[in-house]
Amino acid sequence: MKKQLAILGSTGSIGTQTLEVVAEYPDLFEVYTLTANNNVDLLIEQAKHFNPDSVVIANETHYNKLKEALKDFPIKIYAGENAISEIVEAAPIDIVVTAMVGYSGLKPTIRAIEAHKTIALANKETLVVAGDLIKRLALEYRTPIIPVDSEHSAIFQCLVGEGDNPIEKIILTASGGPFRKFTAEQMAHVTKSDALKHPKWHMGHKITIDSATLMNKGFEMIEAKWLFDVSPQNIEIAVHPQSIVHSMVQFKDGSVKAQLGTQDMRLPIRYALSYPARLESSAPKLTLEQYSELTFEYPDFERFPLLRYAFDAVATGGNMPCIMNAANEIAVAGFLNDTIAYPDIARIVSETMEHIEFIESPEYEDYVHTNKLARNYATELVKSYQ
Repeated sequence: MKKQLAILGSTGSIGTQTLEVVAEYPDLFEVYTLTANNNVDLLIEQAKHFNPDSVVIANETHYNKLKEALKDFPIKIYAGENAISEIVEAAPIDIVVTAMVGYSGLKPTIRAIEAHKTIALANKETLVVAGDLIKRLALEYRTPIIPVDSEHSAIFQCLVGEGDNPIEKIILTASGGPFRKFTAEQMAHVTKSDALKHPKWHMGHKITIDSATLMNKGFEMIEAKWLFDVSPQNIEIAVHPQSIVHSMVQFKDGSVKAQLGTQDMRLPIRYALSYPARLESSAPKLTLEQYSELTFEYPDFERFPLLRYAFDAVATGGNMPCIMNAANEIAVAGFLNDTIAYPDIARIVSETMEHIEFIESPEYEDYVHTNKLARNYATELVKSYQ
């Protein structure tokens, strides 16, 4: 029987590549629902090609266009953020691929967990913002969470078959982004165009900026804490510009396991959808003779302060990672809109973390309130920096 998929954020980078995997294995996977935020034209194209049971557009102003374009197709049409959270509960769905960007992925992920759906997690902000809550719910509802990020998929694959063998250290690899060798003075003058030129991966604009600042690696460190129950003190960041070793796990006996592969997100997507099986693929395979050397170095926390803020936030705990994430989303949007300079991203995140009230043991409503307060404060900071 085919696995029925809900792909949240189907028009983004992970969403479109998930659909490529679905097309690669039509006998194994079927799209039940597709959702998008604003890209209604691509959503229409995807719906016509994959003929899902339903589609949802979060931006309700696009509803009429979507409905008109699909009027000759037997597809249910919905609009609004609440509709996305509701659609994941549909009985036929087996796997929910959470490929939405940012805080918006939190609520539908919670609803999917409560509906006992397997989560193929690509929305890192869900665990960054509310990792403790998500972990508790996943245990309560016995809902499996399979990581899609290349780094966390690598760790997950390294742990398969290890049983209860304790982890001594997780080594998260990072390409280093486009500014790995830039001085602090050079980084003060980088442009949006500079920051969007990632040396290894083709991704959406927001995650590409997060990769340039290394905030993305901070997010992944927080994710790893919750996914693999490892203290941040036992998570090491290694800059690996070749991006072939996707991450490593060191065990108590000193052994280190690594997962290697090409820079192709379809590999971890394919594994998340097919786990525990590995599917044969015609995609290009890794050939080591292409790489004369694999190098590793420590990141510079002074030139990349957002990575330091991520460690500070998770050490503080409570709602602090939520504050950090909200401020970062607003600051990155400001940078992409050409309203603030690159160094202002870190300044806005730092100031917002210092300003918003700390809550030690937040519940869902606290995260919602914190997110709103932090976004509002960061938005005012963006205006003041113009």
